[in-house]
Amino acid sequence: MRLLHTSDWHLGRAFHRVNMLDAQAEFVRHVVTTVRERGVDVVVVSGDVYDRAVPPLAAVELFDDALHRLADLGVPTMMISGNHDSARRLGVGAGLIGRAGIHLRTDPAACGTPVVLSDTHGDVAFYGLPYLEPALVKDEFMVEQAGHEAVLTAAMDRVRADLATRAPGTRSVVLAHVFVTGGESSDSERDITVGGVAAVPAGVFDGVDYVALGHLHGSQTLGERIRYSGSPLAYSFSEAGHRKSMWLVDLGGDGSVTAERLDCPVPRPLARIRGRLEGLLEDPELARHEEAWVEATLTDPVRPAEPMARLAERFPHTLSLVFEPERAPEEPGASYARRLEGRSDQEIAEDFVAHVRGSGPDERERLVLQDAFDAARADAAVREVAR
Repeated sequence: MRLLHTSDWHLGRAFHRVNMLDAQAEFVRHVVTTVRERGVDVVVVSGDVYDRAVPPLAAVELFDDALHRLADLGVPTMMISGNHDSARRLGVGAGLIGRAGIHLRTDPAACGTPVVLSDTHGDVAFYGLPYLEPALVKDEFMVEQAGHEAVLTAAMDRVRADLATRAPGTRSVVLAHVFVTGGESSDSERDITVGGVAAVPAGVFDGVDYVALGHLHGSQTLGERIRYSGSPLAYSFSEAGHRKSMWLVDLGGDGSVTAERLDCPVPRPLARIRGRLEGLLEDPELARHEEAWVEATLTDPVRPAEPMARLAERFPHTLSLVFEPERAPEEPGASYARRLEGRSDQEIAEDFVAHVRGSGPDERERLVLQDAFDAARADAAVREVAR
C-alpha cells in the first residue's frame, strides 16, 4: 500500500505579513497531482490543517476545495487535528465526510478505533491520534499525571489492544501530532511543553508498522518506521535550511517500509544574511539572494539611517530586519530580547524570582510555577475552542 504522508499545512498562515494562500493552494494542487501520477493509495495528513482555531474564511474555502479534489480522486484520505486546530470545528461533519473517503479523526476517545483499508496483502488499520493536550484528556485516558508521555502511552495502549483483536498479518499505521525525542524544532512551532517536558520517547509507538508524525516543521527520520513530513512551506526564517517535502511510503505485505522524499513547490527561497549594512549592499557573494525573501541582521555598532529602504534597493523582498550591534560579550547593553532568546517561560519566571529576592525558587516552588504555566496553557486551549 502506497501512502503520501504530509502534515502542518497551516492554512491561513502568513509569512511575515506576506499572504501565503496562493502558495498553499499551489501545494494542494501538487498533492493532487502527486496522488494521480505516483499511484498513491492513501493520503495521510498529521495535524495542523489550519493555523488557528478560528481560521479565516479564505482558508476554510481552500480546505473545502482540497477535500473535494481529494474525494474526486477516489483515494482515501486520513486527517487528524493538531495543536493549532480546533478539534471540534475540524471534526464537524466527520461522519458524513467519511462517506466520501475523507476520514477526519479529531476525538481523543476514538484513538483505538481505526479506519481499515485493504490491498492485495490484506488489511491495514489506520489509527488517528489527534493532538492530545494532557490537561484536557487525562481523565479520558485515566492517567494520574497530566503529561505528554502518559497520555500518549495510554492512547497507544488502546491502539495495541485493538490491533491484537485483528486478523494475524494486519498491518498498522498511526498518525500522531506530537514532539518526539530526537526531533529538531524550529521557531514557527507553538510550544507544547507541559510540566517542563515537551518531548515523548519514540518507544511510545512500539508495535506498529509506520508512524506518520506531525508538529515539527522540518522533514526528518527518527527511525525506519517513524518520520516527520514537516510543513510543506516555510513559516519562519529558522526554516531557511529546510528542504520542504512529503514522504511517499510503500508499506509491504510483510509490514516492511520504504520511503522516498518528494519535494514541495517553493514560492520563493529564504535567505538569512548578516553583517554591516554597507557590506551587505556591496558583497557580490550575496547576489544569489536578491530574489529571495530575506532576513537581514545588521551588526553596525550604530544603527544606520533608513536601513530597510536601503536594503530593499538590492533585496526587494526583505521581510525581517534585526539589529545585533557588535559589542563585547559581557557588555550590559545587550537587548532584553537577546537575553531571553532560547529561554522557556519557566526559566524566565525562575530568573525573575531570583532577581527579585536574591535566590532562585526551590523544588516545591518550581513545581508551583510548572503547574501555573500548565494551567494557563490548558485554559488558553479551552478558550480557543470555545471562541
